[in-house]
Amino acid sequence: KAQRESFRFLHISTDEVFGSLSSGEAAFSEESPYRPRSPYSASKAAADFYVRSFHETYGLPTLITNCSNNYGPRQYPEKFIPLLIINALQGKRLPIYGNGTNMRDWLYVEDHCQAIDTVLTRSCPGETYNIGGNCEKSNLDIAYAVTGMLDEIKPRADGRSYSDQIAFVKDRPGHDFRYAINAEKIRRDFGWKPTHSLASGLHDTISWYLANDGWLETIQSRSYKDWYELNYAEPRFEDEK
Repeated sequence: KAQRESFRFLHISTDEVFGSLSSGEAAFSEESPYRPRSPYSASKAAADFYVRSFHETYGLPTLITNCSNNYGPRQYPEKFIPLLIINALQGKRLPIYGNGTNMRDWLYVEDHCQAIDTVLTRSCPGETYNIGGNCEKSNLDIAYAVTGMLDEIKPRADGRSYSDQIAFVKDRPGHDFRYAINAEKIRRDFGWKPTHSLASGLHDTISWYLANDGWLETIQSRSYKDWYELNYAEPRFEDEK
C-alpha cells in the first residue's frame, strides 16, 4: 500500500508546446497557453494533454515538467551544441540557421536531472513545473561561446579561430524565434535553481567530448544500433514454458 501511495508518473515535456515568443514577451509560465507551431511540438502538446487527462479522469498521480534546451555529455551529435563541437574538431562548417538570432534558454543536463528528482520526490500529483536555466542565448551566441572555448582548450593547428568555420544556412520550416522559461514556481516551492553557469557547463561538455572520441565513433558509425538490436530487438522468455 505504501508503495502504491508513493507511485508517481512523471512526464518530461518541453517548452516548445507554448509556441514562439517575440523579443519583448514575458517568459513562459505554467499558466501560458499552449500554442505549438510545428507537427513536432504539436505531438508534444498532445502528450501533455493525454497525461493530464489520466490524472483528471482516473486519478493517476501524474506530474509534468516543461524544460528548456538541454546540453551536456553524451548528447547525440545531431543536437546543436555537440554538432558544433564535433564539426569544429573535424574541420567542417558550423551550420547556423537563418541569421543566428533565434533565442533559446539553455540548461545543463545535471541541473535538469536534479530538478526532475526534486519534482518526482517532493511534488503533489497533478502538478506542472517549468524548468529552465535562466540563460537565454541566440544560436550565434552559443556558436561563438563554443568556438571560443575550443580555441582555448584545443587550438586549431593553423592558429585560426574555430569561428571561421561558422556558416549560415537556410532557415528550417516552422523555426520558432524564441523560447524562454520562467522557473519561479519550482524555485519558490522547493528552492531548486541551476548550479552550472553556461561557461562551466560548456567547459565540462567540451572536455567530455574531447576525452571520449571512442564513444563518438561508435555513435556516428551507428554500431550502437547493432548492440541495441542484439540485446533488445527480440524479447526472450527462456524461463517461460
